[in-house]
Amino acid sequence: MTDVVLNINGHDIQVAQGISVAAAIAMAGSAVTRHSVRGAARAPLCGMGVCQECRVTIDGRMHQLSCQTLCADGMCVITGESRP
Repeated sequence: MTDVVLNINGHDIQVAQGISVAAAIAMAGSAVTRHSVRGAARAPLCGMGVCQECRVTIDGRMHQLSCQTLCADGMCVITGESRP
């Protein structure tokens, strides 16, 4: 199986092709994908796109479901963890 390299919050991570972005985020050491309106850290819950807790910015496109998106070589992911 081939590996792909993507960038998560400014850090490159190498993962096996076919891994979801949500899994890559967890492998990078943080499950936080976004923050609620009140500032609470949120993370993937259902793993099938229904809860929408896994929303991140992928290649400049906001609100992408990381649990339903497969990693691609060169992909740039920004999560709520990168919030100041």
